[in-house]
Amino acid sequence: MTSMAATVELELERATIPNVALNVSRVTLGTWAIGGWMWGGTDEAESVATIQAALERGINIIDTAPAYGFGRAEEIVGTAIAGVRARPRVVLATKTGLDWRDGKPFRNASRERIMCEIDDSLRRLRTDYIDIYQVHWPDPQVPIQETADAMHALLRDGKIRAIGVSNFSVDQIEQFRRVAPVHVVQPPYNLFERGIESELLPYCRSNGIAMLGYGALCRGLLSGRMRPDTAFPADDLRRTDPKFQPPRFGQYLAAVQRLDQFARACFGKRVINLAIRWMLDQGITSALWGARHPNQLKPVDEVSGWSVDEGDKAEIDFILSKLVTDPVGPEFMAPPARP
Repeated sequence: MTSMAATVELELERATIPNVALNVSRVTLGTWAIGGWMWGGTDEAESVATIQAALERGINIIDTAPAYGFGRAEEIVGTAIAGVRARPRVVLATKTGLDWRDGKPFRNASRERIMCEIDDSLRRLRTDYIDIYQVHWPDPQVPIQETADAMHALLRDGKIRAIGVSNFSVDQIEQFRRVAPVHVVQPPYNLFERGIESELLPYCRSNGIAMLGYGALCRGLLSGRMRPDTAFPADDLRRTDPKFQPPRFGQYLAAVQRLDQFARACFGKRVINLAIRWMLDQGITSALWGARHPNQLKPVDEVSGWSVDEGDKAEIDFILSKLVTDPVGPEFMAPPARP
């Protein structure tokens, strides 16, 4: 078992995305909650302060999407970066391939939609290029070849610097790569949601594809701050998330408590630090850390400078198998196809 780590301030680790000149921090600021939609609203001033605080802590990659607040998150990100003139040192990652009607998103990864979305995102983000442009979800009504060809055209035109796909299977990525390169894959991944381990994770490792893991703290479950009586606003997605409904909620909270004890005993850390460190040591290039308030970024300082070895991982797996007897994945979040 790993010995307790010394408490020292360390610079945030960096990684390079293969085949493109992008050097990224191993923690990414995720902005879904900053958009407000499905997260109980947003405070723009607080959100701007959070983004700028992330940059000060060494986080240089910000992940957003048009669907996060239907353009609101992108606007806030653009405002925050412009406010400190940080664009040259920020890696901007956003997405395409979703549309919405009456506040309800649905998949649309057609060439027409992608070409429209890129210009809208550039305007909202106040920039003339996107570093990492990702197809948010595969669209069953559009051939993958059409989606890939549109993304490749944007890469050739210099509007984007790297192509990514999110929520794609290995087979879908293989189809995509016959037409265009894939530099980044963004799947859901955390201590509780590990569906990518059998195929997608080893595939990306063997093919030199960077991975941005979203949901690193599992909608806040792995923050260590939730209690059995934690309540959520009416429009918060966790009100319909199966993990937050009894009896599962109690199982997951018990696992978090035990993981926190393990992190403190073995590393002098907390469960929130362990959740991110474990992801990075599993091979994730950069873990998405969602935050809406600057103080939620303080634990980022405790992610670097230590590691989780195979013995530690085995103990973690034992804790999870013992306490979470009815696990469930993130499937509830998948948006529908076009009506």
